[in-house]
Amino acid sequence: MALRLDGTDVSGFKFLLSLAVMYGLMSILVHSVMYTKFITPLGIDAPLDRFSEARAIEHVRVLAHEIDGRQEGRQGLREAAEYIKAQLERLKERAGSNFRIEIEENVVGGSFNMMFLGHGISFGYRNHTNILMRISSIDSQETDPSVLMNAHFDGPLGSPGAGDCASCVASLLEIARLTIDSGWVPPRPIIFLFNGAEEVFLLGAHGFMRTHKWRDSIGAFINVEASGTGGLDLVCQSGPGSWPSSVYAQSAIYPMAHSAAQDVFPVIPGDTDYRMFSEDYGSIPGLDIIFLLGGYYYHTNYDTVDRLVPGSMQARGDNLYSAVKAFAESAKLRNARQRESLGVSNGNDDGQAVFFDYLAWFMIFYSRRIAMVLHGIPVIIFLVMPFFSRFLYSGLWCCFATFYDFVKGMILHATGIMLAIIFPVLFSILRLLVSSYGMNWFANPFLAFMMFIPISLVGLLIPRTVFRGFPLSQNVSVLKVSKEALSDEARFWGAFGFYASLTLAYLLAGLSGGFLTFFTSASMLLAWISFCLSIKFCGRQLARSTVFYVIPLIPCLTYSVYFGGFLVQFLIEKMGMMGSLPPPYGNYVPDIVVAAIVGVVTSWCMGPLMPICGKWLARSSILQFLLHLSVIALALSSQFFPYSRDAPKRVVFQHTFLTADANRIVDSSYDFSVVDSNSLLFLFKYAPVVAKELNIGPEFSFETAKMSNQRTFLTLFPVNFLFSRSLQFPARSDEILKQYRQFPHLYTNKPQTMSSDGSRRVYLELSLGSLKEVWVAVLNITGPLSSWSFADTKLPVPETAEGGPPSYICRLTGSSREKWNFWLEVYWYKEGRSLEIPEGFADFRIQILQLQNSTF
Repeated sequence: MALRLDGTDVSGFKFLLSLAVMYGLMSILVHSVMYTKFITPLGIDAPLDRFSEARAIEHVRVLAHEIDGRQEGRQGLREAAEYIKAQLERLKERAGSNFRIEIEENVVGGSFNMMFLGHGISFGYRNHTNILMRISSIDSQETDPSVLMNAHFDGPLGSPGAGDCASCVASLLEIARLTIDSGWVPPRPIIFLFNGAEEVFLLGAHGFMRTHKWRDSIGAFINVEASGTGGLDLVCQSGPGSWPSSVYAQSAIYPMAHSAAQDVFPVIPGDTDYRMFSEDYGSIPGLDIIFLLGGYYYHTNYDTVDRLVPGSMQARGDNLYSAVKAFAESAKLRNARQRESLGVSNGNDDGQAVFFDYLAWFMIFYSRRIAMVLHGIPVIIFLVMPFFSRFLYSGLWCCFATFYDFVKGMILHATGIMLAIIFPVLFSILRLLVSSYGMNWFANPFLAFMMFIPISLVGLLIPRTVFRGFPLSQNVSVLKVSKEALSDEARFWGAFGFYASLTLAYLLAGLSGGFLTFFTSASMLLAWISFCLSIKFCGRQLARSTVFYVIPLIPCLTYSVYFGGFLVQFLIEKMGMMGSLPPPYGNYVPDIVVAAIVGVVTSWCMGPLMPICGKWLARSSILQFLLHLSVIALALSSQFFPYSRDAPKRVVFQHTFLTADANRIVDSSYDFSVVDSNSLLFLFKYAPVVAKELNIGPEFSFETAKMSNQRTFLTLFPVNFLFSRSLQFPARSDEILKQYRQFPHLYTNKPQTMSSDGSRRVYLELSLGSLKEVWVAVLNITGPLSSWSFADTKLPVPETAEGGPPSYICRLTGSSREKWNFWLEVYWYKEGRSLEIPEGFADFRIQILQLQNSTF
């Protein structure tokens, strides 16, 4: 049906087009910032006193491609350690006489408990290698406060690990070279820790913090990580205290930091070595700096050197070198003893600060104390404004009527925001009802914007369309002000009050992301002043006054596009590994989450414009156009496949052998699972080669298939809780019998002992048989344990299934032909007497993941 447009409709469409152009230009600018297109990488022949991305890339090339696999249990991990040590030895040889260079190869071992993804887990490890280099002045002392820079050189399963984390190691190697070649002698020692066991749950950092002689000298640290292949190198965690982020804010050349990231990071299924240095085993002030984009390749065999985002390592290197110099020269740098003697363990100040970068151009930073005052100002303005503007002229009753109008304006604005989120969610559900698969936007992020932004705008505009005439409580005749002016005022201050209230809510919740809404509130206030001045001096000319309102908002809106665009892109990339939930509603979750986030970002980017600009857009013709646009995008999305070579689907594949003893295989199977909402049926449909290899026909269904339970994937505990509807297929076992003489087996190596308090101790020995490349051995010990020899005899939080007995999970890692010896203890006591304990009080389930020379 053709739209009939009058003059006001045409003006509305022109305004909509103008906004599209404005936001398009903002998006181009933001994209160039997010992918560091404004940074020129320096070549391999760059001056020696400058960080060079090209020189760092050469290290990445060796670690990721010339060395075959840096996973625990593989020879490549040892080769990587030797390469790093050789590079450090070369630097030591060329260092000037005013440097003291110390290089160590440190082999660590230990045992501890931790919580991860809400599950308790214990670790036992040995023979993990850390390579350390300490650069200091010739007259430095062993106890001088030092700055630690940490990166891990072990790689994830089945991945070359160019981004994660060869790029981190390469950055530190180039910074070490730069420190020596530039002639800058650090006033405080700088320790470079290249740890060889991060991917197996932060073991290298734990070993350093528990055993190394330099650990107590550390006054600050920078942990360098990668959750992708480049883009923004974001400060994701900072603390304790605000000093580390303050140093970064003052020193970073291309600042990339949001204190809001600290609010979000705890809900992401992952962790970094930052936890060991700053939380679990130390209260050292520090930064956690992470590559966040390019997450499609994270922990896959596509994480190669050619996928590193150009300019990212250059920006990282320049920032890191500047930051480490600032830390080393800071008067607040103190070692552990000095911090303890001064009663300072949280960074010398008043808690987490508020900070954010503006398009990596500059950084705004202020303390928590200042935030307590600053973030409360918008709410005070909102509450005071009705009385300030009316009391002297119209009396108290009019003040309350004005405040009531402001509250109504806030309710209408909040309603629009909620509808802007709800409508995309409903559209995402509708799309899945008529589509054979979800996540079409995964390989094509632009689809998420095409599908959900127009319908989100519809939701945002509906309250303005329904209440075209604002329901005023004020008396127009008494105030002698036009109804249009009072309506604009009520809508503006209502929207302002909404963002002011969110700012205060952030503050009271103890979160650090309140700068987002505070910046919006402050910008809206400037826009309103500009709008009022334009009316005062130029009269109420709709077009001109609207322009005067929009211009002061441009910096705020640009930042909203920057932060929101980054958030959506990061979320979309991570949705491929966030886990699969069981049917019937599990496949809806990723689409609903992305739709809701796009709705939030759209309302945040457009919301500040609505009080004044809404009158241009709140027309039925424009709403119909936006609705048609969403429907067209919805139809087009079905033509796009969710995955591509640059956005692969992740599949967990395990060849499982169930053994009865050291020489006998009871069963063999292939176990499959996925980590997103598109199930294995989707895989078999669109990867027919896999279906053919497993003898799967078109009649295959989950109802008749053999399911694989979560315990099958215990080597990945607790990540295996992200799997659902895993499948199991029979596999041959004769080939494995030809490769190995013995399989892992468990047996007692000492007689049991019984103590007077009723406890029994069993002494066990675990042999890994003749397996060659063991990544991890996992013990699943089920039974009423009271103690064991791991983790200083402390038990982790147990796992229970369907009211059954508790299970204790312990991961054992470390390359060695030695057997693992340990003991378990159970204590049963009831009504003053010990109970007889059956011999089989503990059921041991052991799984070994063997790494082959092929990628997964």
